[in-house]
Amino acid sequence: MKTLVDQLSSYADYHRDPRNIVTHYIGVPMIMLAVVVLLARAQWGVLFGVPLSLALAGAVAAALYYWRLDARYGLFMTGLLAAMLAVAAPLAGQTTAIWLGWGLGLFGVGWVIQFIGHYYEGRKPAFFDDVMGLIIGPLFVAAELGFALGLRKEVQAEVEQRSGPVRRREMASA
Repeated sequence: MKTLVDQLSSYADYHRDPRNIVTHYIGVPMIMLAVVVLLARAQWGVLFGVPLSLALAGAVAAALYYWRLDARYGLFMTGLLAAMLAVAAPLAGQTTAIWLGWGLGLFGVGWVIQFIGHYYEGRKPAFFDDVMGLIIGPLFVAAELGFALGLRKEVQAEVEQRSGPVRRREMASA
């Protein structure tokens, strides 16, 4: 199995333009929440007040994978997934129009934002070459946000050693 740095570096190869990374801060969480909302509708019961759903099953599987890669990122991503489940459950209980409106709306707008970012990048999204990019994308966004806040510098250094630094935009001369 690939390590945390292997996964982040593979994904980072497709994300070196800062404008693309910024679009991912917006688009990836929208897509992630959309998937949770859409999967939350398929429920088969409640356990300790938690709806048992495809969304929960997917969130648990993703969280376990993130924990396998790194405990600190696993903890953060588990909290994020729990928050998304808490938002998704009431939406899943709404009318079909409201549930689909939120789920498909977030999904569509999130992907438009992603493709705008990849236009700036000049490269297709990572998942076109490796479907694991769909699960690594949210982790990459969390890691990049942490790097911007000065966290996990050792991970950032390893990723940049493999993929190169984020490109800096050149200022136009006057």
